Amino acid sequence: MVAKKSRIVIIGAGMAGVTAANKLFTATGSKDLFELCVVEGGSRIGGRINTSEFGGDRIEMGATWIHGIGGSPVHKIAQEIHALESEQPWECMDGSSDEPKTIAECGFELNPTLVDPISSLFKNLMDYAQGKKVFDESTETESNGDVEYSKLGDKAFEICTSNGGLGKLSVGSFLRQGLDAYWVSKKNQDEELKLNGYGNWSRRLLEEAIFAMHESTQRTYTSAGDLLTLDYSAESEYRMFPGEEITIAKGYLSIVQSLASVLPPGLIQLGRKVTKIEWQQPETHINNGYDDTRPVKLHFSDGSVMLADHVIVTVSLGVLKASIQQDSGMFNPPLPSFKTEAISRLGFGVVNKLFLQLSSTHVTKGQDFSKFPFLQMVFHRADSEFRHKKIPWWMRKTASLCPLYHNSSVLLSWFAGKEALELESLKDEEIINGVSATVSSFLSKPQKKERENCHSHELCNGNVNSQENSEVKIAKVLKSQWGNDPLFLGSYSYVAVGSSGEDLDTMAEPLPKLNSCGDEPATSPPLQILFAGEATHRTHYSTTHGAYFSGLREANRLLQHYRHVGV
Repeated sequence: MVAKKSRIVIIGAGMAGVTAANKLFTATGSKDLFELCVVEGGSRIGGRINTSEFGGDRIEMGATWIHGIGGSPVHKIAQEIHALESEQPWECMDGSSDEPKTIAECGFELNPTLVDPISSLFKNLMDYAQGKKVFDESTETESNGDVEYSKLGDKAFEICTSNGGLGKLSVGSFLRQGLDAYWVSKKNQDEELKLNGYGNWSRRLLEEAIFAMHESTQRTYTSAGDLLTLDYSAESEYRMFPGEEITIAKGYLSIVQSLASVLPPGLIQLGRKVTKIEWQQPETHINNGYDDTRPVKLHFSDGSVMLADHVIVTVSLGVLKASIQQDSGMFNPPLPSFKTEAISRLGFGVVNKLFLQLSSTHVTKGQDFSKFPFLQMVFHRADSEFRHKKIPWWMRKTASLCPLYHNSSVLLSWFAGKEALELESLKDEEIINGVSATVSSFLSKPQKKERENCHSHELCNGNVNSQENSEVKIAKVLKSQWGNDPLFLGSYSYVAVGSSGEDLDTMAEPLPKLNSCGDEPATSPPLQILFAGEATHRTHYSTTHGAYFSGLREANRLLQHYRHVGV
């Protein structure tokens, strides 16, 4: 009698799921050990990797960057399959390396002598929070404008931890304490700082607005809609690979397709949405009514079922959060408290990208908008009486707008948090009107009254902004909608205040839970439910390579198990 092979089912055909399938399928002797199947609820593979086209250019609706090329498995695969070069224009973002044009609301172009110190302050504070710079008395300090940024990080940290310690400290509160310390350090150094700038902008308001611009960018990096919810202590655990950050010329999806190419046709089943996962806890060990030798039963949206010995769950943290918040019964019995508490504490935010194609016939007063600048936007506060009333609230935390590459007619902007969710609900016409009003405000010459109030040429570039009554004509738009997509319900994870790196480790623990000796309970079939995905990696969460590593981890866990039991 031939022994029945074990069956491994992977839920999700994103980076983690396809990587796990690739490793399991190509492992020596695996075909004699188990059957393998990947079920994907959507109509495509890739998950939060979704390469598309817009305006003739290759674009990324989801994952965009290789975060450091030194040691990155994603970069290695991209090199092996020759995906780093392409004849078709792609979202290479080479324009972002240009000197950005930083313009304050109402059209005042800012001189780098004002922008650079605040940009350096923000970068140094983030380096401090991420543990890249630990300063003491013997450390050489970095100074700019007679301000020792190293001391500002120390001061901000001291103030933030003076009352409650590190337990509830957020990155947002640390950054703002750093800005306050900067202002205190400058107070008596230069009386000119007390002068008003130009128009309705004072120097202090400009500095705060530039700082807020960088905070908005950080929101898209982390997916934390509010940096006050981003945990400070865990920030130093996050790791990036060394080297430059680049995009993939042939598209990020080419990486997943390469990993999936070794799998036989039919192994990945599309349109198979799992609605319930039944498993056996050690104390219950209930017969599922179908086959007592396979402890896990998957229910699908079409009413069909599938039995498995092991299931690797790679759904997003957003889907897991929804499953426990709405008591959806996705897991039966419900996930144990140690798992649900970690899911609840960790953060999972929404980041969306907006692509805009400029009209090919649009030339206004000699300005060719196919040569759109790398624009950094400095906004008035949302509650300021001086804010431009036609700029919609959902644009005010958008830090930049820039071409996909030099001379591209397609522009890109990033949104996070509630602004990203609002973007998803807007009609194309509303988006075009809102962006047009915003950009026109920034690229138009300030009104005469505002120009007359410009007392300080130190703050602006002499002629303020050179364009007058500029109207940007947008032909069409394309937006990602990760927040409301039921297969994702968000973009990527972050460590929220109140959670920790330990919660990320907890996310990776299989069920049933290992005992204190690291063994499975003898009363229940082992390794029934395993978890992979970016939100299960302690140091590389929120990244595609984190998802890749997690897929390898769970595949290796199963391979090690079968070698251990001698099957």
